[in-house]
Amino acid sequence: MPNTHATALPRRTVLRGAGATMALPLLEAMLPQTTSGITTTAAMPKRLGLFYFGTGMNMREFEPQNEGRNYTVSPTLKVVEKHRDDFTVFSGTYLEHGGGHDGDYTFSTGVKAKDGGSISNSVSMDQVAAEQLGRETRFPSLQMCVQRGTGFGSNLRTLSWNRNGVPLASENDPHVMFNRLFKVDGPAERELRQKGFRERRSILDVVMEDAMRLARKVSKQDNVKLDEYFTSVREVEKQLERDVEWSVKPKPAVATNGMSDFSESYQVHMPAGQFVYDRYAKMMYDLIALAYETDSTRVISYVVRQESSGGTFAEFGVSKGFHELTHHGNDPKNLAELAKVDRIYLSHWNYFIDRLKSFRQPDGSNLLDHTLLGFSSGMGIGHSRDRLPTCLFGGKAAGIVHRGHLRLPAKTPLSRVWHTMLDCAGTNIGSGFQDSTGVIDDLIS
Repeated sequence: MPNTHATALPRRTVLRGAGATMALPLLEAMLPQTTSGITTTAAMPKRLGLFYFGTGMNMREFEPQNEGRNYTVSPTLKVVEKHRDDFTVFSGTYLEHGGGHDGDYTFSTGVKAKDGGSISNSVSMDQVAAEQLGRETRFPSLQMCVQRGTGFGSNLRTLSWNRNGVPLASENDPHVMFNRLFKVDGPAERELRQKGFRERRSILDVVMEDAMRLARKVSKQDNVKLDEYFTSVREVEKQLERDVEWSVKPKPAVATNGMSDFSESYQVHMPAGQFVYDRYAKMMYDLIALAYETDSTRVISYVVRQESSGGTFAEFGVSKGFHELTHHGNDPKNLAELAKVDRIYLSHWNYFIDRLKSFRQPDGSNLLDHTLLGFSSGMGIGHSRDRLPTCLFGGKAAGIVHRGHLRLPAKTPLSRVWHTMLDCAGTNIGSGFQDSTGVIDDLIS
């Protein structure tokens, strides 16, 4: 018989032996319990994910015709029909500064980030979450994309922007990310990392000293700019402190049986014929599931398909790039191929949802129940800023009550979906959020 009055295990309990350490997975004994010894679902960590499908979708095949829980599943959503009790599809979402090809800049921030040749953005939804949900995890957030970097000034490769409106770079190689999350470093690697910490600390000290000396010599207006600079430096210092603290904590051991092989680099820039997108997509989704399950992070953003560029691969069997297909001219062939590509991407999403549901939690639920996943795009069909392909998956243990197809009032800010996700994840966002007019009450129990 289990000891229902036993003291809860620390969340970061590790096992030690033969000179190695290994972090344990989330166990029931690590969670707060009621006086009767029952694990409380509300106490389990909530995860959040933001996903971008650039250049919209064929909404004629995506959007259901009728509403409610018993809606008739659209041709494209048939791909994920078996999960219909675990998601809500929205009609009526709108990006005031979206449409065209600038929707990726406003998607997660809600502001007009691009104005002519200038770019000035705000903090993104995922980073608002990371500031609070990421306090207890090795990585406050992870950024992912099919291409590495930020794409700043062109088609974005990231959805994540810090408080200073600076984009956070994405990683595109699942092998690199797997090693970052789970690979145990040897003595030589640990010493090299510690040397790197010392060098970063020295550089930061010199930079801050020089900046403070300069501040005594410049105008009041220049000091305002220097204050912004100081804020950025302090952010780097805080991140360095986190890195140092986590460097001595063991990484979780993971079993990847039945999952992707992460032992070698695999990315879109491989020589022709060696890259298969189906394999790549499953690797990325497996990695996200493992990151959530091991509580390595609770916040992830992923540019699944970039705005304007790319989007199709030889294996898809279509005649054009995705952007070209969106300029369909009402040609039946273009529209059919556009819908075909959408369904291929949703087949990978279906794989992802299957994977999350396969991870059972200590309270008997599954990982998806504790994870809020939102996806949409910066445009609808015809490069519009409305009729966006928007869905919310998961989150039942966070209070989400799925409504099947929920038709929102015309021009409902997309930020209302993000607002609802943040609220249910337990994130305190203060008096308002972006251009949201409030959470979507119909979704919350």
